[in-house]
Amino acid sequence: MTLPKIVTPTYELEIPSSKEKITYRPFLVKEEKILLLAEESEKDSEMLLALKQIINNCTYEKVEVEKLPMFDLEYIFLQIRAKSVGEVVDLKLLCEDDGETYADVQVNLDEVDVEFTEGHSNSIQLTDEVGIIMSYPQINMMDLSSDSGTENVFGIIKNSINQITEGETVYERADFTEKDINEFLDSLTTEHFKLIQEFFETMPRLRHEVKFKNPKTKKQNKITLEGLNSFF
Repeated sequence: MTLPKIVTPTYELEIPSSKEKITYRPFLVKEEKILLLAEESEKDSEMLLALKQIINNCTYEKVEVEKLPMFDLEYIFLQIRAKSVGEVVDLKLLCEDDGETYADVQVNLDEVDVEFTEGHSNSIQLTDEVGIIMSYPQINMMDLSSDSGTENVFGIIKNSINQITEGETVYERADFTEKDINEFLDSLTTEHFKLIQEFFETMPRLRHEVKFKNPKTKKQNKITLEGLNSFF
């Protein structure tokens, strides 16, 4: 017996970093299962695997998930989620004017976008001669096996260094070993490291400003939501 198959609608979105247009579909029951199992595990590693698998499935395996920046993946997932269970999400947000009252706020996911900071660059000049070219963190860079948050941060920084330049000489990522990059980072001054931190602080990210009223004080509040977890 051949049972009927329900036709799934398809939609189109533009990848924020590349402006490439891709086709996607909403979640099906199999993707809902993947997401629920990941949520039940309460492990960040399982949630990342679920994010990867769901985006791969819902974009018909046409997107190179492992090569996209995390902010692209978060945006794609949010768009898939919006078309799957509704564009409007209900959040409870802490009112900053009194620091204790929570307000019920509705956010339209269609209005959420990746924000690009003016003046941001992936090229960092450390000295007159030495510079680095950064790439944006990708899903496979998220090493959650370590218990140390510091180790995770330094791991992401190391993996995000795409090139090191010295005058006219360019050292590609494939040219240096783990020991080489560790010694290079250890040799940086605090000021050099601040320049690298600035790259991460100003890089594109999923961001949305929300305005709402404190139900107790009636004062207007404004909060900026950042990252995928802020919208759930």
